[in-house]
Amino acid sequence: MSDKRIQSALISVFYKEGLADIVKILYNLDVKIYSTGGTFSYINDLNIPAEKVEDLTSYPSILGGRVKTLHPSVFGGILARRENRGDLEQLTKYNIPEIDLVIVDLYPFEETVKSADAEEEIIEKIDIGGISLIRAAAKNFNDVLVVSGREQYADILTLLKEKQGHTSIADRRLFAAKAFQTSSHYDTAIFNYFNIQASIPAFRESINMSYPLRYGENPHQKGIFYGDTDLIFEKLHGKEISYNNLLDLEAGLNLIDEFRIPTYVIIKHNNACGVASRENHFEAWKDALACDPVSAYGGVIVTNTSVDEMTASEIDKIFFEIIIAPKFTDSALKILKQKKNRIILLRNDSDRNNYGFRSLLNGVLWQQRDNSTESAGQMIPVTTRTPKPAELEDLVFANIIVKHSKSNAIVIAKNGQLCASGIGQTSRVDALKQAIEKAQSFGFDINGAVMASDAFFPFADSVEIAYKAGITAIVQPGGSVRDQESIDYCTSNGIAMVFTGIRHFKH
Repeated sequence: MSDKRIQSALISVFYKEGLADIVKILYNLDVKIYSTGGTFSYINDLNIPAEKVEDLTSYPSILGGRVKTLHPSVFGGILARRENRGDLEQLTKYNIPEIDLVIVDLYPFEETVKSADAEEEIIEKIDIGGISLIRAAAKNFNDVLVVSGREQYADILTLLKEKQGHTSIADRRLFAAKAFQTSSHYDTAIFNYFNIQASIPAFRESINMSYPLRYGENPHQKGIFYGDTDLIFEKLHGKEISYNNLLDLEAGLNLIDEFRIPTYVIIKHNNACGVASRENHFEAWKDALACDPVSAYGGVIVTNTSVDEMTASEIDKIFFEIIIAPKFTDSALKILKQKKNRIILLRNDSDRNNYGFRSLLNGVLWQQRDNSTESAGQMIPVTTRTPKPAELEDLVFANIIVKHSKSNAIVIAKNGQLCASGIGQTSRVDALKQAIEKAQSFGFDINGAVMASDAFFPFADSVEIAYKAGITAIVQPGGSVRDQESIDYCTSNGIAMVFTGIRHFKH
């Protein structure tokens, strides 16, 4: 029979907030309650009768609370198949009561890993009895309903109210699926903690939160974001964030985090089409937009500084999808909120993962983030002429941008401003020509500008083209068997070139 009436419940939870209403309705439905330790005391304080699990098992909690529920009198009552005569006969023989509902909230292992330094404290938060109760009850979903975490308290409360203690097979199966989601996520967190030292070559990721998107990269594709964007930003205004918006936000945040002085970045299709660093916030925005005002249309604006009224008034003049900043003045928000679909995000101060992964070929490609950002001191001169101080400053600036551009990538910059970039080209020469043509089309004087390349120049043709365009300093990783040809050309023509030894491919 698919419909079952709950007549007994075992409750053992870590977090008790929200539990009182559940316990009260169970009592009103004449459900017998078994409980453990702190949960029993909590229920007792509500003046609701409950039986200690120790009385059921005739064993006390032992080993400092490590063993409380691990007993046949508990697990037999959960796992017994109600339609199996042999199971029921054994329950009678050993005086084991049936348990129809199991409510568990596990020890907070992940939270403890984040907050504790002592391994002993972390290990003690690996739940044994609770996870076993969850798995047992979920396995026997034909007869038992399982609640596997406090995030399900509201769901079970609604179910109890609506069905007055009755459950269907669909109800129990759904809660069982959630239970195995809970247990798999919990075990993944424990494995990843141990694997920091063990380095077992196995991929495990588990994210419980999800955010349905309007669609994926294109309208005919389904899209879902798994994660918690609230950790990264607070949405203040605007329409739903799209799949492509999230990709652009990731690209923009990765880039803006490289800068310490006020900087504005404009992202389009995961690449920067405008970047400028200035001490004055307004000038930073104005010069970032000047890089490529055409591509900026419909872009994502990212900044590391407060957006004030004056800057907001200028930003409001163009159409853009998103702006994200660590702070907005009230007057700036009033201006920016005038467009109802415009997405305004307040960035939170939070850490992000130090690794990334993507799915391909029915598998997963994993790598550490590219955390190498070369300072002026790490740029080794290889030509007779060394960069002037202003050139060196621009080389560092350009090298940051090229690091976050799709390969093959070339960036041309001058005076802390992106002039143009050539991105996603199959040849480095094509990337350079694209950058030069684009800079000139927007009226930039690139005489005295600097150039950054994400990888080495296989031939001297790139530095020759750069010299003829007026570029006076170049940064590249080096490493080509023909490096000397590029070095010799630069030296002969007065170009300062530095090597970093670090390649920055991005695909």
